Amino acid sequence: MLEARNISKSYPTPRGPLPILNGVTLSLASGDAISIIGPSGSGKSTLLYILGALDPPTSGEVMLDGRNPFTLSDKDVSEFRNRQVGFVFQDHCLLPQCTVLENVLIPTMVGTDKNGTGKNGTEQRAKQLLDQVGLSHRLDHRPAELSGGEKQRVSIARAMIRDPKLLLCDEPTGNLDRHTALQVADLLVEINRTSRNILVVVTHSAELAGRLPKVFELVEGQLVAK
Repeated sequence: MLEARNISKSYPTPRGPLPILNGVTLSLASGDAISIIGPSGSGKSTLLYILGALDPPTSGEVMLDGRNPFTLSDKDVSEFRNRQVGFVFQDHCLLPQCTVLENVLIPTMVGTDKNGTGKNGTEQRAKQLLDQVGLSHRLDHRPAELSGGEKQRVSIARAMIRDPKLLLCDEPTGNLDRHTALQVADLLVEINRTSRNILVVVTHSAELAGRLPKVFELVEGQLVAK
């Protein structure tokens, strides 16, 4: 269960605080999938980063499976993100010197495998994920040898390597052509269906937003169901 309770966020400016979010409340259960739309500057990414424990709210609280990550130490909140939250950004953020398989395994290099399966089990899961996203034939390739859509599919597999309860996507199709963007959108929906994680996608794309069961819009710092 993901709960955001009365989340507000403002940033200091020479003329006083600049409000971005104003009392956002959201409750999502395992298997839920939503999109959040809104113009640039409306606070979509800000909300996503708060939900993913990357940026604390000015007020309010976030709970994921009954834990508030912002009450944890810096070390523990990093571990919390690594184990519980998967991120997919507009830029795939792959390491150019690493193979596709190595890029997917990067999150497992910190701490221990949460299922206790060890190196071999983790590598097997990475291969299974790459097969799921249609890249089992690209394990030894490097990012420079991939198309934009393939790179983003690698980033999705990497985000899922620890089987996170929450998958957060920030404009995941923003750099892709329409055909590839729709393929990536359908892949995210399918992964949500099979993994039963919580999926939150922020996007400018009405087509991508429409692929998800529920659509919200950020209006004057508040979430409005569409």
